[in-house]
Amino acid sequence: MSSDDDREEVELDLSSPDVVTKYKNAAEIINKALQLVLSECKPKAKIVDVCEIGDSFIREQTGNMYKNVKKKIERGVAFPTCISVNNIVGHFSPLASDQTVMEEGDILKIDMGCHIDGFIAVAAHTHVLQEGPVTGRAADVIAAANTAAEVALRLVRPGKKNKDVTEALQKVAAAYDCKIVEGVLSHQLKQFVIDGNKVVLSVSNPDTRVDDAEFEENEVYAIDIVTSTGEGKPKLVDEKQTTIYKRAVDKNYHLKIKASRFIFSEISQKFPILPFTARALEEKRGRLGLVECVNHDLLQPYPVLHEKPGDYVAHIKFTVLLMPNGSDRIASHALQELQPTKTIDDPEIKAWLALGTKTKKKGGGKKKKGKKGDNKPDDSTVAEPMDSTTNVGASQE
Repeated sequence: MSSDDDREEVELDLSSPDVVTKYKNAAEIINKALQLVLSECKPKAKIVDVCEIGDSFIREQTGNMYKNVKKKIERGVAFPTCISVNNIVGHFSPLASDQTVMEEGDILKIDMGCHIDGFIAVAAHTHVLQEGPVTGRAADVIAAANTAAEVALRLVRPGKKNKDVTEALQKVAAAYDCKIVEGVLSHQLKQFVIDGNKVVLSVSNPDTRVDDAEFEENEVYAIDIVTSTGEGKPKLVDEKQTTIYKRAVDKNYHLKIKASRFIFSEISQKFPILPFTARALEEKRGRLGLVECVNHDLLQPYPVLHEKPGDYVAHIKFTVLLMPNGSDRIASHALQELQPTKTIDDPEIKAWLALGTKTKKKGGGKKKKGKKGDNKPDDSTVAEPMDSTTNVGASQE
């Protein structure tokens, strides 16, 4: 990366049509994978089996693309499939021996990512395992995440600042009497980088400082929102639940334990840059080795955090391309019908939701959509922000 010429070659962004195509192809696969995983979520289904179905589908679908190109193109899972239930905040992607099953009425958070040539599409979706509309506090917490996501989509725009988004998210969650969960960051995505330097904090607090940043055209973001009916300050309950790690590229250390060296060499070959699950390693006795790698900062763990039992947690994540003509949300999924106990009355939140997502020369993005009147009034809490071209609304099934 010495000279500027080198950098020009490396830093590919959305000004390249080829890059946009790869993002969209990755997103198409992740949207289908999410649909497949959802269809496998049934009472008594083993969580690890469903996670494995998601990962296998991504490997198979990406494997079918760019097969006959001269220069080998890396492609596959960019973030392992996780299914975290109820008060578990995220990153639950258990080992093959794990017997945890999902139950009727569970609130499931599905989180996954796919990449083609390092261009990453990620999505997370919340679904309650039940027939019929979701009501009560479960509906509130999902509606809070969804409305916050809709607001973020409209505020993560060229020229706007990351801290404005953070403040807006708090306000939306509070309107549903929920909290945004601390420690969740929305990151800029770059080629082979799932946690770019430009971030949006979900909660501003004294412990977490991030640099002020302004969004720019041709950037890509993973907007990541987790809401809770509890305090939003999750705890690590059991370190053994951690199975997802990412190699810390800039760290070196001479591992003392043979098992650690063995497992680290497998990781370096198979998963040199993006997050992976220990389930995907050949070496099944690797727990000790992973622990030594983490202790010496060679691997960054993605811990499984919990809110208090009885709390509901919802997660919505989508990938957005900040194109010159506006924002393109490429990876996301429609929600089941929600009947929250709260409605949005706050004029500031309503004004954010009324903003357009496409760049207009003048006249702003006011609602001229005729479709709006079709929604039944009780859906308006969630359906109102949707512009008729997106399919992420609660009732637009």
